[in-house]
Amino acid sequence: MRILVTGATGYVGSRLVTALLADQHQVIAASRNPERLKRFGWFDQVVPVRLDAADPESTRDAFAAAAEAAGGPVDVVYYLVHAIGQRDFRDADNAAAAIVATAAGETGVRRIVYLGGFVPNDRTLSEHLASRAEVAQALSVVGGPELVWLGAAIIIGAGSTSFEMLRYVADRFPVIPTPPRLDNPIDPISIRDVLHYLVAAADPAQVPAGAYDIHGPDTTSYRGLLRTYARVAGKRQVIFRVPGFHTAVTARVLAYMLPVPFGLAGDLVDSLDHPMVASVSGLRDRVPDPPGGLLGAQEAIALALAGRSNRARPVNALADPHDLADTDPEWAGGDALRVRRFARTLGGTAQTGLNILVALTAKVLQA
Repeated sequence: MRILVTGATGYVGSRLVTALLADQHQVIAASRNPERLKRFGWFDQVVPVRLDAADPESTRDAFAAAAEAAGGPVDVVYYLVHAIGQRDFRDADNAAAAIVATAAGETGVRRIVYLGGFVPNDRTLSEHLASRAEVAQALSVVGGPELVWLGAAIIIGAGSTSFEMLRYVADRFPVIPTPPRLDNPIDPISIRDVLHYLVAAADPAQVPAGAYDIHGPDTTSYRGLLRTYARVAGKRQVIFRVPGFHTAVTARVLAYMLPVPFGLAGDLVDSLDHPMVASVSGLRDRVPDPPGGLLGAQEAIALALAGRSNRARPVNALADPHDLADTDPEWAGGDALRVRRFARTLGGTAQTGLNILVALTAKVLQA
């Protein structure tokens, strides 16, 4: 099929392009700045287009250019755009979704596949979770393309914002006081299994239009994920519950202390006030599990940590999608990798000295 991927330069989008190409689809990779697409190892295999989802004219032009370059109208659009972490992201996300859905409908797109989040049955949702539900509504244009909405909670894989926050918290804080809400249940999912479901969702014969929550085989909690990470990484960790400690306070503290962009970290942690458990299921009845079955949290974390090296690979050359790609955010990969990168920028004698610092840092992080 002819498939357009918005957000192709993002964590999930870049890996999805790789998976779609492996499945023999014709991929149109969209970005506000097509020059950024040249950084990705699959660039020569895709049709690059400029698409600014906030601009109706740019979006219409992108669909027209995609149809012309691909030899026909786009069949499926993957909607992976979000502005979380930015000011007024909720309004921006709603507007962008409506613009893309309208342009898709005008050019004959048959299906939109949207990766959003779970929507807990709570009266008051965090800004992030409320926005994810509103985007699904904005993508549902009367007379427009049918919508497949896949909801996911925490995605485990090196380079994923949720996983990197987990990594930095576990690596940097041997003693972790947590608010009671971090005991809320969570259904995490590995990036490999996310891609498995996303690729399947392009096929109407396999996945009818509708909403589906995707998740791995484990139900745990954020506290449970911290313990699992510590166990896999071989770390000693003390995690204790502090009654009356609010998640909002945790969000602000972590936003200041982690290298993840400030607004993004705060918005994501705020969502932990809610249970993140799948409520709309049924996809496993339609989509067979990947070979070997769905990955549990411990196995996924082990894969995310096993791929650590001095140099990340192009995203289309990763041995496993859990590995870190050279196009993932610079702050991803953990403190030891960040120190190694800094050492390489100095070179020469300074690098020799910093190699010792790297080794010492690694030992401290593992202690």
